Amino acid sequence: MSIKSLLMPAITQRMLSAERLSKKRADAERVRVARGQRHQVHYFHQADDPYSALAAAALPRLLERYDVELLAHVVPPPGDNAAPERERLVAYSRKDATLLARHWGLEFHDTATQPPPEAVALGQRLLVAAVGAGRFAEVAGPLSIGLWSDAARLATLALPGGPLAPAEAAACAAHLASADTTRQRLGHYLGAMFFYGGEWYWGLDRLYHLEQRLQQLGAQRSGAPDLMFPPPVDLHQPVPLDNPPPIDFFVSLRSPYSAIVTPRVFALGRLTGAAVRLRYVLPMAMRGLPVPREKRIYISLDAAREARCRGIPFGRLNDPLGRPTERGLALIALAERAHKGQDYLLSFMRGVWSEGIDAGSDRGLRKIVERAGLPWDEARSALADDNWRAVAEHNRAQMFALGLWGVPSFHVADVAVWGQDRLWAVQEALLGVGRAAALSKPTRRRP
Repeated sequence: MSIKSLLMPAITQRMLSAERLSKKRADAERVRVARGQRHQVHYFHQADDPYSALAAAALPRLLERYDVELLAHVVPPPGDNAAPERERLVAYSRKDATLLARHWGLEFHDTATQPPPEAVALGQRLLVAAVGAGRFAEVAGPLSIGLWSDAARLATLALPGGPLAPAEAAACAAHLASADTTRQRLGHYLGAMFFYGGEWYWGLDRLYHLEQRLQQLGAQRSGAPDLMFPPPVDLHQPVPLDNPPPIDFFVSLRSPYSAIVTPRVFALGRLTGAAVRLRYVLPMAMRGLPVPREKRIYISLDAAREARCRGIPFGRLNDPLGRPTERGLALIALAERAHKGQDYLLSFMRGVWSEGIDAGSDRGLRKIVERAGLPWDEARSALADDNWRAVAEHNRAQMFALGLWGVPSFHVADVAVWGQDRLWAVQEALLGVGRAAALSKPTRRRP
């Protein structure tokens, strides 16, 4: 066992703990009060990002509900190192934003293409001008809708508060460069990001964390302490479905988000009767794709925050990059032949991501294997079988063919979604299939 494997669990347990987060928040609040500042929320907007379009639509409601000062920044797209599958990411984001908009009653439709570069440039200049005029929150939403729905008429779009002259191209370029530097300095790389008191919140999906924090600080203006975009609720009671379609679960043993959704997707399958098919893939870092340091840090902190929300143990981790993942994948076929695939994956994820077990060691992997109900002697022999590599590559190709590129991802019926925060879409798809099947059943007539 390496020194890194010995030290990492204790370090990550402290870094990702609720106690550390609470202290960090309390320190930020003390500094704010000492400086006599209002609650300042930074918002980073990318003009051609669908998630930014949805976030912009929420800004007026956010300012209406909370006593905060919004500091808006117009930013360029993330660098290649943070978006290694850019074309797939861009195409999926349009589809996903359409799904989110329908779910939350917002306006966004996948046009199957990005806005033309000249329209994006004009949109950026108008948004930068709105920042300078103190009108960003009121016009960013309409500008985003206009950019995506009718880019050719963006210059003549009617805006709240009246016309807005675009910023000069040079001033716009300077703003984007400065905003990008600020985003990097604060530790991020994406658009549609909110930053408050040392903590990042992505788009509509994480806005509830920011809302809860502002409510705890007494920053809500008035009204009941509800949330604009509350986290969807998992199914907790059995809903047996007749012949439900299977759930394809694309998963990586090195993905924190995969770790925290694994028990949830298995529970969904159990409660509905849907089979969950494991479609494991190699981690991006083991497929030659870069994962920048700020991305790794944000994902770990965000996964810990999401895990606490769901009551899932997480945080005392031992990074399974390399040999631990390879050994872990080599045993999935053995576990599935013994009808222990879910037990084994749950044991592996819990061991690596919440107990700090080193799956690269025989001692660590044996504990994972045996508590899943598998014999260690058979597992040790199965480690020599390399057939999992071809299976993992086949699964990756299937995932890409569905328009997905990252994990965890899911495919059920005609729905294909990416992210642990899209399990609600899988649940809705299953329940929708169940309702359709029930309606199609012939009814018996009474004699």
